[in-house]
Amino acid sequence: MTEAAPTASQPSPAITETVDFAVWAPRPESVALHLNGAVLPMRPAADGWWTLTAPAAAGARYGFLLDDDPTVLPDPRSPRQPGGVHEPSAVYDPRTFAWTDRAWTGRQLAGGVLYELHIGTFTPAGTFDAALECLDHLIDLGVTHVEIMPVNAFNGVHNWGYDGVLWYAVQESYGGPAGLQRFVDGCHRAGLAVVLDAVYNHLGPSGNYLDRFGPYTRAAAANPWGPTINLDGPNSDTVRRYILDNALRWFDEFHIDGLRLDAVHALIDSRATHILEELAIETERLSAHLGRPLSLIAESDLNDPRLITPRAAGGYGLTGQWDDDVHHAIHTAVSGERQGYYGDFGALSTLATVLTRGFFHAGTYSSFRGRLHGRRLDIDTVPGSALVAYTTTHDQVGNRAIGDRPAAYLSPGQLMIKAALVAFSAYTPMIFMGEEWGTTTPFQFFTSHPEPELGEATANGRRAEFAEHGWATEDVPDPQDPETFARSHLDWTQPGRPPFKRTLDSYRDLLALRRSRPEITDPRLRSVRVAHDESSWIAVERGALTLVCNLSADPVEVPYGGTPVLFWDQPETTDTVTAVPGHSFVILDRT
Repeated sequence: MTEAAPTASQPSPAITETVDFAVWAPRPESVALHLNGAVLPMRPAADGWWTLTAPAAAGARYGFLLDDDPTVLPDPRSPRQPGGVHEPSAVYDPRTFAWTDRAWTGRQLAGGVLYELHIGTFTPAGTFDAALECLDHLIDLGVTHVEIMPVNAFNGVHNWGYDGVLWYAVQESYGGPAGLQRFVDGCHRAGLAVVLDAVYNHLGPSGNYLDRFGPYTRAAAANPWGPTINLDGPNSDTVRRYILDNALRWFDEFHIDGLRLDAVHALIDSRATHILEELAIETERLSAHLGRPLSLIAESDLNDPRLITPRAAGGYGLTGQWDDDVHHAIHTAVSGERQGYYGDFGALSTLATVLTRGFFHAGTYSSFRGRLHGRRLDIDTVPGSALVAYTTTHDQVGNRAIGDRPAAYLSPGQLMIKAALVAFSAYTPMIFMGEEWGTTTPFQFFTSHPEPELGEATANGRRAEFAEHGWATEDVPDPQDPETFARSHLDWTQPGRPPFKRTLDSYRDLLALRRSRPEITDPRLRSVRVAHDESSWIAVERGALTLVCNLSADPVEVPYGGTPVLFWDQPETTDTVTAVPGHSFVILDRT
């Protein structure tokens, strides 16, 4: 659809002469355009499409009437939803934005550092414009990519973002599409790439009208969050195009640098060319045209290296994927937690495996799943930088019963051991907002469904889920309670005061060392050597540098020496032996 709108930075003429309205609706027998109160019959076109060209101003409200139903439905490809996901759409043309990033050449994922944030809780105001005011903090920290949790239009005013129902629209409470463009433009001026979390595996529980238009979903094949998207059934060609066009639109019209693809294991696709491979091919083509790297980063529960294996070697050719095994191995070794899916982790030998082989479950038995899980990663084909490693994420915090951060139950030294292991790895590090200063604010699961029955069902389902794991139901925060959302905001008074400032300074030092020493960003997993004592310490060698972490509470001596270039708590070192205090780390330089 061709649309026009004012830019975010300066006024522009309000009227466009015509707008080409189009909607794919193979199910109804008639479709009409509802434009500013007028009802205009649309003409059927090929393959279930309906079209009409009509005069419209930027911001004009419109929607579609299907058959004899008087309900005005929003555009499945709506660019704006000023009144929410149940209301008419608004004309907006993102191509009229006055970009200032012409000199931006992008950033590749390899060698980078990701920073995951939620726009609604990153700042008190919870908007794109407010987040721009914090970019100096991210630059000083040393990150290169800002990864924002989903911002497509969802029901209500605050949400994690995974209940989106209009994938082409940007949530108005964050600043709408113009706000997202200002945010990306500002990040590029600051030298930061932007990765957008995109959800293509399910739709939210309220405001999803897509199946009124056509067979977007397959109710018979549900995933944990609802009906499965129709990727391989009848009429799925246009549904796939709906996803592909959306992804490419973020790259082209919004200048996004990468997409984080949510839970791709829930994309059920039996075609010879999987939707992810098709997306990788089209993204590569667009990257060549735009002249900047475009990244696709999958979240997957499969431990399947085919996602990031090059297509020439039989894979899908995605840029990267999150690696939960690294998180689990580090977290359990430091924290001692063993519940749920942590059951197979905790040994330092397991940690050594994930630091050198990528996955722990690689065709091995998973007690949590009760079966064999995963597949071996070919470390000579796939670079370590294709795996994203982290000490925590929105899931690993928010999907704890009370949303407590690691700082609530670990010492600062333990937090820094986790950070050092991630930063010193051959993988691409990712930081979850506030982690860098050891914030004590929780990140809890929150929703704002206007429908009382949906809100109650969400809260009850949350309590029942954690009751199965032994949590008292009264301890589980109500997702619908506005205080749950309020508690999840970062406290920006913390970074400048003790004890948070020391943790923040150490994070900055770790990332600065990572930038300055090429052996740390070397993506070859064969360049990583690991030794450990199962009861206390682990050492990771990267070229002339060695990271030694003491996970026990007592001091230990390790058979490594050199000059300390970075540490948490002063070690005593010689040329051959170093005494490392309890719950601390040291990076030694042998040059």
